[in-house]
Amino acid sequence: MPGAMEARKCYNWVRDHSLPPVPGTSVRSPLGNRFRSVAGQVFVLQVAIVVLLAAGALLALVLQSRHDIDREARNRSVAVAETFAHQLGLQPALKTSDPSTILQPLAEQTRKAAGVDFIVVMDTNGIRYSHPQPDRIGKRFVGTIEPSLQGKVHTESVEGPLGKEIQAVVPVKDPDGDVVALVSAGLTVENVSGALDRQLPVILLAIATGLALATVGTWLISRRLRRQTHGLGTQEMTRMYEHHDAVLHAVREGVVITDGDGQLLLANDEAKRLLGLPENAEGRPIRDVPGLERRMADLLLSGREATDEVIGSGDRLLVVNQRPTHPRGRPEGAVVTIRDSTEMQILTTRAETARRRLKLLYDAGGDIGTTLDVVRTAEELAAVAVPRFADFVTVDLADQVIDGDEPAPGADMRRTAISGIRSDHPLYPVGRLIDFLPSTPQARGYGTGRAELVPDLSQAPGWQAQDPPRARAIVDYGIHSLIAAPLMARGVVLGVVNFWRSQKHEPFDEDELSLAEELVARAAVSMDNARRYTREHALAVTLQRSLLPRALPEQSAMDVAHFYLPAQSGVGGDWFDVIPLPGSRVALVVGDVVGHGLHAAATMGRLRTAVHNFSSLDLPPDEILARLDDLVQRIDHDHNQDAEDADGGVLGATCLYAVYDPVSQRCTMARAGHLPPLLVGPDGTTQIVELPAGPPLGLGGMPFETAELELAEGSQLVLYTDGLVEERTRDISEGLELLRAALSHPDRDPHDSCRAVLDMLLPARPTDDVALLIARTRTLGPDRVAQWDVAFEPSAVGAMRSVAAKKLDEWDLTELGFAAELILSELITNALRHGSGPVRVRLLRDHNLTCEVWDGSSTAPHLRYAATTDEGGRGLFLVAQLSEHWGTRYTPEGKVIWAELALPGTPGGGEAVLSAFLDVDPL
Repeated sequence: MPGAMEARKCYNWVRDHSLPPVPGTSVRSPLGNRFRSVAGQVFVLQVAIVVLLAAGALLALVLQSRHDIDREARNRSVAVAETFAHQLGLQPALKTSDPSTILQPLAEQTRKAAGVDFIVVMDTNGIRYSHPQPDRIGKRFVGTIEPSLQGKVHTESVEGPLGKEIQAVVPVKDPDGDVVALVSAGLTVENVSGALDRQLPVILLAIATGLALATVGTWLISRRLRRQTHGLGTQEMTRMYEHHDAVLHAVREGVVITDGDGQLLLANDEAKRLLGLPENAEGRPIRDVPGLERRMADLLLSGREATDEVIGSGDRLLVVNQRPTHPRGRPEGAVVTIRDSTEMQILTTRAETARRRLKLLYDAGGDIGTTLDVVRTAEELAAVAVPRFADFVTVDLADQVIDGDEPAPGADMRRTAISGIRSDHPLYPVGRLIDFLPSTPQARGYGTGRAELVPDLSQAPGWQAQDPPRARAIVDYGIHSLIAAPLMARGVVLGVVNFWRSQKHEPFDEDELSLAEELVARAAVSMDNARRYTREHALAVTLQRSLLPRALPEQSAMDVAHFYLPAQSGVGGDWFDVIPLPGSRVALVVGDVVGHGLHAAATMGRLRTAVHNFSSLDLPPDEILARLDDLVQRIDHDHNQDAEDADGGVLGATCLYAVYDPVSQRCTMARAGHLPPLLVGPDGTTQIVELPAGPPLGLGGMPFETAELELAEGSQLVLYTDGLVEERTRDISEGLELLRAALSHPDRDPHDSCRAVLDMLLPARPTDDVALLIARTRTLGPDRVAQWDVAFEPSAVGAMRSVAAKKLDEWDLTELGFAAELILSELITNALRHGSGPVRVRLLRDHNLTCEVWDGSSTAPHLRYAATTDEGGRGLFLVAQLSEHWGTRYTPEGKVIWAELALPGTPGGGEAVLSAFLDVDPL
């Protein structure tokens, strides 16, 4: 009881006597103050009582001792006198003529032996026969002898010869019973008082000791009392009791005191109010107190210890604390405190409800929107609300939202997610396309953007009209209340979230409607983000796939298998390409643009187009990478010029470019910051190609280096991007080792190797694009290649026409003889006229017939229209008309001019070539 404790503390005064007295107050010494206290007064009273008791005890002891000594003296006198009176020689001595002669010595001897002061023998007239003072013999005895003459023993105190005496007189009888003499024995009062004086010091010492012990005990008791009363006086104690009683009945906490016999000793006003006790409840047995709840009565009678035990009393919830009292080491009742926790319980319940709701919203913020996937976000929203808020949650999204588009008004909704405490519910399943009627709360919420509360589904005809049989099944299942909250973000309603209740009998209320709106509003932002991302991702994927090769071009230099997978979190800028080159060669390209999204995909398309253009120039790999590097710098510069799109600038790209020649079986490659390729030999050995790395595209200022390898037929060249080998759970070196292990099977064709690599390395949800290109080399054998050195003289042209025609006959390509001879004649003539030696001619039979003329000059020929009067300038025009493609490529020794002719039986081959030539307009 805080009030009572304060009341007690207010009297615990300690005065500092070093301070000056307060004006208007009495000044007393500490001793005077001490004896004004209850303890001091009790001490003085107890000491006074002890002193009076000690004095009374001393007086009583003295009187008692004096009485005891007097009685002892009389008894001894009687005993000595009777003993002497019955002595055998007494009566014979009395019969002699001079009894004193015999009796005097005998009496003195007996007196000394008995310790008395005198023994006197006398006749019946009182004349002495003996006396301690011999001169008293023969004189009359001083005292009363009449009772003894009558045969009685008589004691008395007299003033005798020896002073104040206590004496006994006894008769001496003859055998007939007659008194023949008297014997008196006694003690002087002086000797008797001496004995008392000898005992008096002992008595005084005992009394003094008792007084001292009693005083010390009284002091100890007073000291304890002073400590317990804090040195308070009687008036102060009275005021303290009055204040204590006032506080006891004024505190807002009930106090009850019971005894060991089950009686109610005390109950303050608050206890009577809380327990409904009458005014006369105190002093009555607990069982007989009217209005006391049985459970409370049982607790009071049990005497057990209770801490914060909640007991109902009427419409109140009481918190009870009980402690048994042990004043003398045994239970003798209990002290009980009672406080009303009804309002606190209500506030606690509300606070706990608010805490749970805040915790739900907090968890929703962390659990909803962990991915940018619309369906997954809907599943997270449904899962976070079960079972803490609802027993079942369904999420219905407009069908366009799932594809990333904005929903149209009145759009049908698809059941996207369900979460519940049971799985056998009758609600619409996931994937069901639902056309809600206008009378349903879902349709109204979708149209207005406001949540709808249906407290009793059995009394909701608008909701039941949607599907009456299913509505009856839902109600029969036990689902009785519904909140339909629209998912609205940035002013657009994406769908509706339905919260269903079955276990709790109470329907949803307005507070829970507000909570549902808050929960759905937070989830709607994540849902819209996922929708926007889905749309952008779909656009980026569409753009990227449109920019990537849909099918690999026909070529015979390599068997190629490829795989591409865009990232789940955002489309990147990875690409690959297979580009046929003149001379039956093929170029393999793999690249990666830094970043994700539409910008990366668009940049990838620009780079891929540039690679195709640069490849048509038949440049070496290092020169192609150098030109790509310049292009990326220009793209980056153009984007950085626009301040609004500064963040979208290209930070760089990587690329690997390789050219394989099936005739020489040599592969020339260069890379710009890309991962090196892997080479799998025909025997299954795998190695990472030692290829100079080169800087990523876009940095500029650094040259690129090429490496040339000779590949055996059946070797596999593996090109890939970092999304395949690099992952969060492993480093890139581990990924490369797994890639090597997956490729160490030379018996597999490229498609099987591609599947094996993906099975081992492809993550379930790749965070980066994955591009993979596996190419197995082929060779163009000597039976399909013809090569001649040409003498550097004009007459060699005709000889080369004849040799070439003969070779074409061997290859069954006689139909191409005219066109091939004409093309070789023009190209050799140009080499002899405008070039330098050595000159070499090569024919390649592949998917087409390739005619190549090599010379040592780096001067490139140009196609032009010749005037009517010009003698030359028509050779290249004829070559262009007769061939499908023609061009020039440069080598370290000079250049190669080539022309391709379609084989007979193919579009543009044979007669078609000749007819095309004959249809040429005259120059």
